[in-house]
Amino acid sequence: MFNGGMATTSTEIELPDVEPAAFLALLNPWQPGAPSPCLGTGLFRTPHIRGLTLCVLLCLLLSLSTVLSGSGPVGARGGPSVFILCGQWSFGRSNLMFLYSDEVQIGPETVMTTLYTAKKYAVPALEAHCVEFLKKNLRADNAFMLLTQARLFDEPQLASLCLENIDKNTADAISAEGFTDIDLDTLVAVLERDTLGIREVRLFNAVVRWSEAECQRQQLQVTPENKRKVLGKALALIRFPLMTIEEFAAGPAQSGILVDREVVSLFLHFTVNPKPRVDFIDRPRCCLRGKECSINRFQQVESRWGYSGTSDRIRFSVNKRIFVVGFGLYGSIHGPTDYQVNIQIIHTDSNTVLGQNDTGFSCDGSASTFRVMFKEPVEVLPNVNYTACATLKGPDSHYGTKGLRKVTHESPTTGAKTCFTFCYAAGNNNGTSVEDGQIPEVIFYT
Repeated sequence: MFNGGMATTSTEIELPDVEPAAFLALLNPWQPGAPSPCLGTGLFRTPHIRGLTLCVLLCLLLSLSTVLSGSGPVGARGGPSVFILCGQWSFGRSNLMFLYSDEVQIGPETVMTTLYTAKKYAVPALEAHCVEFLKKNLRADNAFMLLTQARLFDEPQLASLCLENIDKNTADAISAEGFTDIDLDTLVAVLERDTLGIREVRLFNAVVRWSEAECQRQQLQVTPENKRKVLGKALALIRFPLMTIEEFAAGPAQSGILVDREVVSLFLHFTVNPKPRVDFIDRPRCCLRGKECSINRFQQVESRWGYSGTSDRIRFSVNKRIFVVGFGLYGSIHGPTDYQVNIQIIHTDSNTVLGQNDTGFSCDGSASTFRVMFKEPVEVLPNVNYTACATLKGPDSHYGTKGLRKVTHESPTTGAKTCFTFCYAAGNNNGTSVEDGQIPEVIFYT
């Protein structure tokens, strides 16, 4: 069973000829919580296996771990004996079995410990097995836990997969128990993303849950002031401007986490045009990249467009996939005025409403356009017919004329072109057409 000679220095050690099954039997005494198999302690008191066990151990560690093989002679200061003389046998039975026989013994309860040990003692093949195991078992309910571990162990590929899973399953991921256990830096890394698929008010509620758990971890009383304190830089990453005014008023405005100045500035942002600057990001989330773009289909603005409950509608298509986040609409010819409005994007062939928002906007009486945003970005596919719809309640407004059938937006950085084609929407459209009417602007991301 054993043909290797006993060595006195690391340079003399060769891998002994031991069958895996016999090697496993030798490892059986090393159970969790058992004392270390230390050099010179006489722990293994059966004479015929003591030398063999230690020789097999040293051969494996010195031959297959780059950290240990480069650490000096056995027994030297900083050499392999330092590892073996640790307080408990942390290297693990599954790790040694892998080194000797390539047999992988990884389970949900042991994978993180095994990954830690594999990285600590530079066993890259075992590390790769651990990461692959985690990838295969990645789900929405454990994505945050694994993301924390991936960041801790510096596994960027695993971390990227976790973030992609969170993007696709944000609602399920933030509802899982592991979400409230993550550290602040991981929370910040998630909140910075433009690709989270969830309403901002639900994200805010989840962040409040996290802050309550963090207060308890820091043994702080769970008060609005302490919630704000533990959130730190994460609070500024909540995109309050993406909420409706009703969502903001019912939740964040009454939470006590925001100071009065922030609450007032956000209410002004919701109700006043032009919108004042706020200290929070207003860039929409969900599958968005790059900078916000917009096109205007009219070349001239005229006065007096009336409303009687009928929707203004215009058909359009694009040459590439985009995400529409809102429309620019004309406002009153009678000075500062508030409008109520419902905006929609409809899949023309199936008459399916893909996105809508019941909201309002304020205008200042100028011929400018005023932003009205969807609650979530609406995906628009290339060469498919859609209908843009806006139903306004308010006084007569400006309207556009000398309309263009084709409008092209060219990226100032990449030169990429997004081409819109507009067509007449048959039926009730309040008079809006390609040539004249409302809905002058489409606001989108590519």
